[in-house]
Amino acid sequence: MRLSRSLAPLSVALVLVLSLPYDALPYDTPVHANAPARVEAGASPSPGRFGASCRTAVRGSRVVAHCHNPYVDIDRVRLHIECARWWDIDTDGAPADVWPAMTVRLTGRCWKEIRSVWISHQKAR
Repeated sequence: MRLSRSLAPLSVALVLVLSLPYDALPYDTPVHANAPARVEAGASPSPGRFGASCRTAVRGSRVVAHCHNPYVDIDRVRLHIECARWWDIDTDGAPADVWPAMTVRLTGRCWKEIRSVWISHQKAR
């Protein structure tokens, strides 16, 4: 069976593309659903992703925060509390390291009401 002249160049191009080595294909071309991810040796798999997700709960003059780190880098978190009264001392909690796949609990308080609460993040080396 002979290929027609219009299908011959298309067939040759298809054979050439399919015979390329895996490394020659562009990164955004899906080759196989179960292909291993490409990560350079010593590099973080997702360098742009960092930071534990934190939830805070204020009850009266007490604060409880839970921080969970889903990423591979260690996140050093600190709880900061601003008290509502001018004579009440604002506090910055001690730093706590949140390792990958871990959750830490941070607590703090004011004598009276709490004005605001926030958590700072720092990449631990």
